[in-house]
Amino acid sequence: MSLDRDTNPDNAIDAELSAIETSLDRLLTRDPAYWRTGQKKDSLERLEKLQAKLAAVTLRVLATAGDIAEETGAKDASAWMRTELLVDKAVARSQIKLAAGVAKYDLVAAGLAEGVVSLDKARVITKALDKVEANPVASAEDLVLAEKLLVDYATGLTANELRVVGKRILAEIDPVRFEDAEAKALLAEEERAHQKTALRVWDNHDGTVGFEGVLPTSIGMRFKRLVEAYAQPRKQQLVGKGAPLPPWERLMGQGFARLMETVDPAALPRHGGDATTINVVISLEELRKDLGIATLGYDETNGTTISAAEARRMACNATIIPWVLGGDSEVLDAGRGSRFFQPIQRKALRLQQKCCQAEGCDMPPEWCDAHHLDPWAEGGKTNLKDGALLCPHHHRLAHNPAYVHERLPDGSIRFTRRP
Repeated sequence: MSLDRDTNPDNAIDAELSAIETSLDRLLTRDPAYWRTGQKKDSLERLEKLQAKLAAVTLRVLATAGDIAEETGAKDASAWMRTELLVDKAVARSQIKLAAGVAKYDLVAAGLAEGVVSLDKARVITKALDKVEANPVASAEDLVLAEKLLVDYATGLTANELRVVGKRILAEIDPVRFEDAEAKALLAEEERAHQKTALRVWDNHDGTVGFEGVLPTSIGMRFKRLVEAYAQPRKQQLVGKGAPLPPWERLMGQGFARLMETVDPAALPRHGGDATTINVVISLEELRKDLGIATLGYDETNGTTISAAEARRMACNATIIPWVLGGDSEVLDAGRGSRFFQPIQRKALRLQQKCCQAEGCDMPPEWCDAHHLDPWAEGGKTNLKDGALLCPHHHRLAHNPAYVHERLPDGSIRFTRRP
């Protein structure tokens, strides 16, 4: 005996999915540029809930997807998703793990189905609840209460805010029993964070160096604030001039570069014979060129090539020893080290010059370099008479062979591109 088409589960599921697809296709034909503001707000709110509900259905299917692997001969459902759906295996496994987690917690599953708990929040809550479940001090009642509280919090917090609450949910349930345990867990987490600390730096061989790393939260947030301190003045200056703002990531990168260039070498550990000594190797032939090439390090194999102009710019901000080579790598000259302008000299320059000395530039003195007007490479000295404050942009121009600069009677410096 066959089932009626309208009552056949397969047909019903197909019809419901088809209805969703049809509705979405129709919605995609409508251009939001012509929607009223209220319609956009309402649509975004409803679509957010719809995404959660769709995620709830997806996770329910994934939680029972073991038979897919069995039928297709795949190692597991994630392997089938990789082959058929082109989902990266790590992502697929994460989804299946979340599906199993949501299936354990009825309130989380119900929140997803109602559209009040997003997928990201469901992931945060299930991770927090798994930790509660694994806590030997916590009881089954604590787990139930923690789930209720976190689902309630999900309606008023972002996923990141919910993650913070989830870490101390037991202390909120019963401070007497769990505050000491929370403190111990926090200490353990910080110790693990220090063990995870890492930094990798590599040469991209395109004029840039890439790096990535992991820092403990306390150090990482301090690092972020320091970089922001150097990025914000640049942003404020552009806003004040009405100039378009570059991406924040670029401003942060420029801020990080400024942070590195203003580190006082006297405060650093000594290594390799001197704190921040930079050996720049350049041939006599390259030295005589307008566009010369120098090597940071002792040889081209182990060093990194830079322009001679960049080497001269660096000489204003760090200890630099030039090695001029003749034929057969004969050392013709080993120059003297040129150090930072001393702190008292920089303070004097700030009092005298107030801002970047480039014509028309008003970058505050705190964000400027002390530049040698009489080039250090030509015998210039680190003194107030030969010092001028230049912002990073104009400091690069001062050492760029494509530009010439002159000091005007009022003390400002005019840059002109070479004809």
